[in-house]
Amino acid sequence: MDKKSETSLLVIYTGGTIGMIKDQETGVLKPFNFNHLYDHMPALRLINTRIDNYCFDPVIDSSNMNPGHWQKLGQVIYENYESYDGFVVLHGSDTMAYTASALSFMLENLNKPVILTGSQLPLGMIRTDGRENFITAIEIAAAYEDDTPLVPEVAIYFENQLMRGNRTTKYNAENFEAFRSPNYPALAEAGVYIRYHKNDLRKSNFKKLKFRPEMDTNVGVLKLIPGLSQNFVRSVLQTKDLKALVLETYGSGNAPTDAWFLQMLAEAIAGGLLILNVTQCLGGAVEMEKYQTGIALKNIGVIGGADITTEAAVTKLMFLLANYRKTDDIRQLLLSSLHGEITTK
Repeated sequence: MDKKSETSLLVIYTGGTIGMIKDQETGVLKPFNFNHLYDHMPALRLINTRIDNYCFDPVIDSSNMNPGHWQKLGQVIYENYESYDGFVVLHGSDTMAYTASALSFMLENLNKPVILTGSQLPLGMIRTDGRENFITAIEIAAAYEDDTPLVPEVAIYFENQLMRGNRTTKYNAENFEAFRSPNYPALAEAGVYIRYHKNDLRKSNFKKLKFRPEMDTNVGVLKLIPGLSQNFVRSVLQTKDLKALVLETYGSGNAPTDAWFLQMLAEAIAGGLLILNVTQCLGGAVEMEKYQTGIALKNIGVIGGADITTEAAVTKLMFLLANYRKTDDIRQLLLSSLHGEITTK
């Protein structure tokens, strides 16, 4: 695929498995020194792209990732946006889908690649998947056609698949194929060639990038299980300062029709709580009009989340709560696709 004659990328290392390498003297895994990137990965010289790096200090285990780190990451991209043609973010896999989703909302009018990747095995191990993930992410971030980036959006590259960031979820903790995009096709597939599915990629809009870092963390998740107790549901709904709740329901958006359950939700909604209905299933969408159990939720004001992932639902709510004051506006935006995170009819 064509590249600009002088492509430059910024690699941002936040932490995670991919950035670990074995110390030659002690044999202990330690953080990779990205200042010596070409020494450890000479194949990168073949891509003919200038690569600079920025490392979080201290590096963050992905289990410790929080909105403050998302804001810092977004700020680094925003401050360097005019200086580079694309960005590769190295990140632990556990919360990568949350970070990718958050960045998709924070970086409004994004017209350059922001490719997140990582690995299941450290770079310092012989069988690491990190080397291929990293090199291919670099190649994708540097891919241009007619001076226009092929992937002008936040995406995750892992094990031969490029996926829209706010459509992904981590589904496997052991295999190299750690992520899936259950409700949206892959943006590209890497084999002998990298094949881009241009009809599924977002189009460049050539507007000026806006960085909107504000996030409101007064959001929770309630996953339905058989036998869910009244006391537990009550304690969740009465959480101090809770503004929005992602309700993980069964199948196509179904939930118990017990009077106490519906009444508790209805009272919470009447008190100003936003409740977004998201399916527990890996694939598929919420259709609250399909069964009586879903209709009951719709009738009390629960919002249908369509085919949004839990990761995108959480970060979208955090973003909307921080940037919009009127509940009606937020409800309407939850039904809309802001950055390709849901399928709208």
